[in-house]
Amino acid sequence: MNAEAQLTQPKPETPQDASQLSQRQLVWRRFTKHRLGRLSLDILVCFYIVALFAEFLSPINPQTRDLEHMFSPPQLPRFSFEHGLHSYEMEREVDPETLQNRYQENPDKIVPLSFFVKGDAYRIWGLVPWDRHLFGLDRQAYLQLNGPDTALIVPHFLGSDKYGRDILTRVIYGARISLSIGLLSIIATLLLGITIGGVSGYLGGAIDNILQRGIEILNSFPKLPLWLALGAIMPREWSAIFVYFAITIVLSMLGWTQLARVVRGKILSLREEEYAMAAKLLGASHARILFRHLLPGFTSHIIVVITLAIPNMILGETALSFLGLGLRAPIVSWGVMLQDCMNVQAIAAAPWLLTPVIAIIITVMSFNFLGDALRDAADPYSR
Repeated sequence: MNAEAQLTQPKPETPQDASQLSQRQLVWRRFTKHRLGRLSLDILVCFYIVALFAEFLSPINPQTRDLEHMFSPPQLPRFSFEHGLHSYEMEREVDPETLQNRYQENPDKIVPLSFFVKGDAYRIWGLVPWDRHLFGLDRQAYLQLNGPDTALIVPHFLGSDKYGRDILTRVIYGARISLSIGLLSIIATLLLGITIGGVSGYLGGAIDNILQRGIEILNSFPKLPLWLALGAIMPREWSAIFVYFAITIVLSMLGWTQLARVVRGKILSLREEEYAMAAKLLGASHARILFRHLLPGFTSHIIVVITLAIPNMILGETALSFLGLGLRAPIVSWGVMLQDCMNVQAIAAAPWLLTPVIAIIITVMSFNFLGDALRDAADPYSR
């Protein structure tokens, strides 16, 4: 009876065999085991969500100036059972010797805070009008505490700049420009790098020599001076949107050569493989052999180059804007914000102006860690 019971007892479920999974499932399963890569992906997803819904997530308008609170230090939210979420009003004093502004919190003046508050009107993606913000000043409660004729005091959670503009709001809006310019540039880089590198490696001969010599000439130019030269020749009367797309084109035109070299080298080693020769004998076109059979064979290398190229594009835009040769006010980007940091005295008096640097560092490191994780996951059979 015991033997019969053991035979009839269902076997415990075992993990799905790797041979039964598709390539995409194998890549995803291996990627999920890379904790740092998953964390980096989560951080980047959060950053891009913030960029998409910048109007809703920011406390106020990025161009709003509070001249009574220039270079105001950060005001951290507080909580108490008596007042709930709140912060204290910052009172300004002018140093009679240095004439610098000094701020001190006044515990007697409460600034109530709340979620989904009514604030500055805006349009979501320029289409849907709304006036609600995720977190900020509770205007109705503030007017009840201080009277209906009281001027509203908007707290600056990460401080303010020399014009009294909110740093947190500008960092959120700046993410939209700085992060999107990397994605737009990498699309053009992919098209140029994969196409030119693939054609060069697949056809070989004189075409390969011409294309490779052109890449070497382009790589011989120092990148930063070339960026500065191209940024300097942009007409000052161009609108902000024209400058944005011009910088995107400049970054993509200079960033595709590394990807083209990687694609060419792999195509040279794979074009003589048996499956490529079999596809050619069956009558497949050159384009089908190149893009359908050869390119998928080294996806991991392309992923690594892409994830390293995107932060380079972001840093390129930041450098150009920081030096005043890229995006210009009133556009808000992380590079434009860092123009205020060119004065050492300003940084010493208001170190919170360096907040965009923290966002840039987190973004670049997240892309690099994500690239390492995807590179390992794209080869799921490796040990």
